[in-house]
Amino acid sequence: MGWNAMTRLAASRVEAFALISHHLRNLSLRAPKVYHFDARFGFALIEDFGDGREFARLIERGAEDETRLYKAAAERLATVHKASIPKLLSVDGVTWPILEFDSVALGANADLYADWLPAEIGGKALEGAQRARWEAERDALIQQAMSFPRAFTLRDYHAENLLWLPDGDVGLLDFQDAVVGWDAWDLAMLTQDARRKVSEEAAEAAISTFLTLTGQSRAPFDERLAVIGALNALRIAGVFSRLQHRDGKPRYGDFQPRQLQLLARNLSHPSLAGMAAFVRDTTPFVFEGLR
Repeated sequence: MGWNAMTRLAASRVEAFALISHHLRNLSLRAPKVYHFDARFGFALIEDFGDGREFARLIERGAEDETRLYKAAAERLATVHKASIPKLLSVDGVTWPILEFDSVALGANADLYADWLPAEIGGKALEGAQRARWEAERDALIQQAMSFPRAFTLRDYHAENLLWLPDGDVGLLDFQDAVVGWDAWDLAMLTQDARRKVSEEAAEAAISTFLTLTGQSRAPFDERLAVIGALNALRIAGVFSRLQHRDGKPRYGDFQPRQLQLLARNLSHPSLAGMAAFVRDTTPFVFEGLR
């Protein structure tokens, strides 16, 4: 199928960005206004939100309070997730489908763990009996995920892609890969950030704000967050290992300890006992940094 098709990525399709921006703006959210786009040639003229406004940069400089920003981000997510899931977006005769983040996409992403994380200690991709056991545990985790309620999911919702605008609103970026996914995916991306340590206070404020605004109870959400968060963390840990050991980008090794800690924390939920046991047996170093 090709990686983009298999994992439901829009890649460089400018109409995906333009039409999803239009959808978000119809929800009164601050996606960049697209003044004009040409799907055939891949060009778009879009609103510029300015420089240095990313949540991550503002927090680094001490220019804004982290908890305040994360609560604001959760409020916008609640608006997205309370709205009905669009199946097909259309503007001026151009259409874009909102695809399902399904078992094929989840499996392909999760397999990055089995293919690349052993390289962290000089190993190779899992194979043979280990591979068969991996696939069984992977599929069990995916089956859990597929039983959860679905939501329109922005997919890459984190502090590098969120901007604090001068009027106190939140600017949204990098949403062109939005899918029919899960609320917990967006909350995992926000509160379990691979590139920066999110404080417990900010993470809790974001989650509690989201649950209050969407009228949900905590225990079922915590299970969703652990299961979906683990699938996402397996993916990211594999990506970071591949970037280091195949692509020669050692700087991703700086992010890996935090990422492995996030994976271990998700695996500590009782509903992930099978996958946790597998990871302990095959890549026990994942749990070394657990706090």
